[in-house]
Amino acid sequence: MKQHTILLFGPSGQVGWELQRCLAPLGIVVCAARTPAQGMVQADFTDMDSLRQVVNAVQPSIIVNASAYTAVDKAEEETEAARLVNAEAPAVLAELAKARNALFIHYSTDYVFDGSAQTPYVETDPVKPLGVYGATKLAGEQGVMAVDGASLIFRTAWVYGARGKNFLLTMQRLARERDELRVVADQWGAPTWSRCIAEGTAQVLSQLISPQLKADWQTLSGIYHLTCAGETNWHGFAQTIIAAGERQPIVHPITTAEYPTPAARPAYSVLNNDKLLQQFGVQLPAWDHALALCLAEQAG
Repeated sequence: MKQHTILLFGPSGQVGWELQRCLAPLGIVVCAARTPAQGMVQADFTDMDSLRQVVNAVQPSIIVNASAYTAVDKAEEETEAARLVNAEAPAVLAELAKARNALFIHYSTDYVFDGSAQTPYVETDPVKPLGVYGATKLAGEQGVMAVDGASLIFRTAWVYGARGKNFLLTMQRLARERDELRVVADQWGAPTWSRCIAEGTAQVLSQLISPQLKADWQTLSGIYHLTCAGETNWHGFAQTIIAAGERQPIVHPITTAEYPTPAARPAYSVLNNDKLLQQFGVQLPAWDHALALCLAEQAG
């Protein structure tokens, strides 16, 4: 059987870094980045011709897009950059994948919802993003779906990891610098370790490339929620992080109104992952269990 060639965009990000390792047993992984490291190829997500050239050169059977413009507040000003990376590029990649009969995997966000729900969102719930970031990610989803190729869109949320810029590393840094912290307590979600996202993706992909499911790529296409189980607020997330550290400053709960940001955030963006479990038998661990594993690895 011919080995799959997997073209991974965004290998230096939190999820992409983990995907490099988790996808390795499933095929030959070729990484494409704007500033490529050794062994990678160059790709610029603001230049659609660059993406076409990379896909034509690599000739993948699977394309995984872990690139995204994720600066939620900055996106309110840099709207064109966010649109190119989050909306236009995914649609172009979906078209390129379809032309090659390749599978396309893309990641989206809980920020496509407005946070007015009181129970976890399912994939078919109405979308209503509150800011440019969520709006461009939603446009990316819609662009991919409009291509009508073999594609999976994984919505995830509150992503953190041991590298990059994220809430975990910010709280750990602030704990070293301050005696008291103020953290929002009225926004609810599911913190999700980047490795869990990568491992969940690999579990699904391993099924899709099996001879039994290869013919079903089209029928299995669509949007799936992919987050850790359970829910908490940013304050609870922070308290759990701080409790595991050497220095334990006081963490005061505050309201969203007390911590204004350029972009509005959904007050409740917990995602229901039942569709993923029913279709592929994949379920990510509880957020606090995943965090404990991440912290244990950090500690060495």
